[in-house]
Amino acid sequence: MAYRLVEIELSKPLEAIEFAPEESGVGLIARWHDQLVGFEMIARPSGSMLSAEELREFADRHFAARVLIAKVEHELAQSAPPSAALSSLSIAICTKDRAQRLSRLLTSLDAVRKNSSFAAIEIVVVDNASTDSTTREAVERFDGIRYVFEPKAGLNFARNAALEAATGALIAYLDDDVVVDRNWLIGLAKACRDNPGAGGFTGLVLPYRLDTEAQIYFERRGGFGRGFYRNEFRNARFDNPLHPVGAGVLGAGCNMAFERKLLISLGGFDEALDTGAPLPGGGDLDIFYRVLRSGRTMVYEPQFAVYHEHRETIAQLRRQYWSWGLGMMAFLVKCRRSDRELRSRHGAMVRWWFVDQARALARAVRGLRGRDVNFGIAEVWGGIRGLAGEYDRSRSRVQAIRELNR
Repeated sequence: MAYRLVEIELSKPLEAIEFAPEESGVGLIARWHDQLVGFEMIARPSGSMLSAEELREFADRHFAARVLIAKVEHELAQSAPPSAALSSLSIAICTKDRAQRLSRLLTSLDAVRKNSSFAAIEIVVVDNASTDSTTREAVERFDGIRYVFEPKAGLNFARNAALEAATGALIAYLDDDVVVDRNWLIGLAKACRDNPGAGGFTGLVLPYRLDTEAQIYFERRGGFGRGFYRNEFRNARFDNPLHPVGAGVLGAGCNMAFERKLLISLGGFDEALDTGAPLPGGGDLDIFYRVLRSGRTMVYEPQFAVYHEHRETIAQLRRQYWSWGLGMMAFLVKCRRSDRELRSRHGAMVRWWFVDQARALARAVRGLRGRDVNFGIAEVWGGIRGLAGEYDRSRSRVQAIRELNR
């Protein structure tokens, strides 16, 4: 069971897609004049064919509206005044014991950074307490990469080490299990020019491969998808009384960028969140929330896109959903204490989250969708543990780690 990922360029004639015996579907990545405009999955019998005519009809149904908007944006760009110069950019990659994936990401960055419109670009790799020398050796195979070793294990320790080492006015964070789209820097540059006062940016996350049942299942449940339309987030929204507490709608932590001075002024990342296996989440939610609460905007830009290596097995995916519940509730516990002005919203979000999860579980039970039931239970159980003191336990662990590394 595997889905092939296929790019289609909608400004050119489309060709039929033939499926190999081991392929049961296709993930279509749609572009218009090289601009990303859509992603859809189509199930197909193994060994069958999706004809050019069927593909055109499918594209008309699913991608036409976004292509129209892309055309309008293109016309407006032609009459726009010359673009302002961009400041410098630091690209931070936090990694641990995954030299092969790190090399894959660095190769994708090599392909895009040479023709950048940023004033200067540096890449900082933070080795987050790897157990051997393979991470350093992987970095040494590339030119112009700065290597930093952070002995304190935990993603937010590594993110703060990158923040301290970086020199760019803007800092972009990438997880080591992604590769960047060929227009990743172009998308970030466009978002920066169009939103000069923004404090941070997030981007589209598409699947890197859909080779396993878990990867296909995750993407069918929504994956990391936030859509193909730019979105600007402020501290207040009239259509959502709980905003900005539900910061997950802003994007994903595997692909995000911020004004570096703003992060420093906010005190960097909370090192009691995203601390590794005991609490592997919440750090991105927290920093998105704090940027918005500072009065600065966050912008989601779909052309600022990466491809993420989803979890390969059902067991790994179940743990991911557990960690999402855990991180969400640990983040809410922390914010309810530190931001008393919005304390009622944090409590309301906890109640809404559990009610929403219960409804989803009930739908899954009624529909006899056993896997959705298992994933839902895992997420709810993670949320319960997150409420039951996980943030405080994490703060104690982090303090012990700091003392050990003095």
